[in-house]
Amino acid sequence: MTTKSGSFELPELLSQINGPDDVKALPADKLDDLCEEIRHTLIHSLSKTGGHLGPNLGVVELTTALHRVFDSPTDKFLLDVSHQGYVHKMLTGRADRINTIRTPDGLNGFLLRTESEHDCYGAGHAGTALSAALGMASARDLKGDNNHVVAVAGDAAFTCGPTLEALNNIAETTKKFIVVLNDNEWSIDRNVGAIAKYFNALQTHSTFSSVRHKAAEFVEKIGGKGVRKIAHKIERNAKNLILPNVLFEKFGLRYYGPIDGHDLPLLIRTFEYLKEQDEPVILHIITEKGRGYKPALENPGKFHGLGTYKIEDGSTAATDNPTYSELFGRAVTDFAKKDEKITAITAAMPGGTKLEILKKEIPERYFDVGIAEEHAALFACGHATQGLRPFLAIYSTFMQRAIDMIMHDIALQNLPVRMCMDRGGLSGDDGPTHHGLFDIAYLRGVPNITHMQPKDEDEFIDMLWTMANHDDGPTAIRYPRGAGVGAKPKEKPALLEIGKGEVLQDGTDIAILSLGHMYEIAIEAKDKLEALGHSVALINPRFIKPLDANLIIEYAQKCNVVITMEDHVLNNGFGSSVIELLNKEKVNTPVERIGWPDEFVDHGKVEQLREQHGLTSDNAVSLATPYFE
Repeated sequence: MTTKSGSFELPELLSQINGPDDVKALPADKLDDLCEEIRHTLIHSLSKTGGHLGPNLGVVELTTALHRVFDSPTDKFLLDVSHQGYVHKMLTGRADRINTIRTPDGLNGFLLRTESEHDCYGAGHAGTALSAALGMASARDLKGDNNHVVAVAGDAAFTCGPTLEALNNIAETTKKFIVVLNDNEWSIDRNVGAIAKYFNALQTHSTFSSVRHKAAEFVEKIGGKGVRKIAHKIERNAKNLILPNVLFEKFGLRYYGPIDGHDLPLLIRTFEYLKEQDEPVILHIITEKGRGYKPALENPGKFHGLGTYKIEDGSTAATDNPTYSELFGRAVTDFAKKDEKITAITAAMPGGTKLEILKKEIPERYFDVGIAEEHAALFACGHATQGLRPFLAIYSTFMQRAIDMIMHDIALQNLPVRMCMDRGGLSGDDGPTHHGLFDIAYLRGVPNITHMQPKDEDEFIDMLWTMANHDDGPTAIRYPRGAGVGAKPKEKPALLEIGKGEVLQDGTDIAILSLGHMYEIAIEAKDKLEALGHSVALINPRFIKPLDANLIIEYAQKCNVVITMEDHVLNNGFGSSVIELLNKEKVNTPVERIGWPDEFVDHGKVEQLREQHGLTSDNAVSLATPYFE
């Protein structure tokens, strides 16, 4: 072991890699050893920081081959989602900082254009790579350049609308374009749908199994006379034996594969061949998510992205309280057992949303549509028109992809779709691509939607029960990542009156309107203000839309200042709606808002980021006290 830059201990070969040129300079017989060192480093480093371990273990050879054959940053690599970009970071001069990934001021968990010239495109959502890469290829052609553009996408991304839209446009846009289909049968959870079944059929069909071996033999001959003729003959014979029309050739891409995505020499020779082609090509590789670490291989869903873990067995620390996701999955399942009209829909996240509970217990009323949020929203509309009660569970950061369907199909038709936005609020280590800080803004201006947020777990179940029994238009709920405060739900949930808030404490000087899980910070602020001699009213709004106008106006009229707190951006957020209400009613009481600024908030620990941006009780005190000086 050697120490690089004095900051992080790296294995011998990896410590010599300061950029892609060093990957190219390494003797060929050392490349497999480098891959093993990368895996060893990932497993040990991420055990302390958490992160996307499984996906990165699966692309070690692929990423190494790309940097061996192509010339980054002149050649462009776009990794769909880019959560599997840790290996790319390590091979582009950031290996000595891999222990800082997803930590404050450390490496981002996704590719980031401002982090390195080798990160040509930043992303955190699925389905973006092919379209963006095609745009780069088109720009290259317009400028008369000759560099390569390689888009790497997992098989789940091919269920995503933008990917299919890009495929439809490639052949008529450029003649020099490489797509790598990284096929491991998993995104976050096991992939679903016809395209996933198609890829699986290709993997398991006996003819293609034979062709894999022939492909390896063929690549050995690359460079000889008649290469193209031989390649097309092998491919054509396999195609005709399996399917009369291969999916990708209908889109105008020459298909190669499938080949072993962990056979590094084969990958290198194949890329050397493909970079010489004058037509768009797609290389189908088969990889193992979590390769090289038994716990990750045995539980790919868990090790897609996780917190710290024990290297010996992959175990993680248990939380004292159930997460909001777990409460959601259990509650909706229990409701569905009593109400046969209830269905549940998600977009490739049964584990993340915990709808896996309903999937196990009532599978016929569970629907996973894959990475297709727009389709999920429309699918839910179809259920609603037929008298069912659909719960649409999608992370806040992903629900924004379906905003047109929410406006045009759900709200315009006033359909009782129940939109459940997990990870509403800051998502901490995952960073700006995954923070759920915009859902109030993107829903607030849409008519007909009832939107709510609970202060604790007990109220959360009450709200879900209220949604389950609300058939007079669409409803939405936002709730945070992780566990709550430990408020045990009642044995029988209560129906809440739509648009009615809750007075937790009366007061006459300062009114604190604390939305959702900002409640604990509000309690701290209340106590500090009372210690200064102020009378503080503490209000739980419950409803973002419709606001409890009478309650808010009452306290604004009898207090010197109103303070709003929200785990959301301030622009067009909950506090903005309070200001608009008071302005409309000609109530001149000042409103001080606490929330996130007009910027994309970086990754880091929630407590540190709140302190940095003023989402604290001390800030509430500092905003309130000038009105009494």
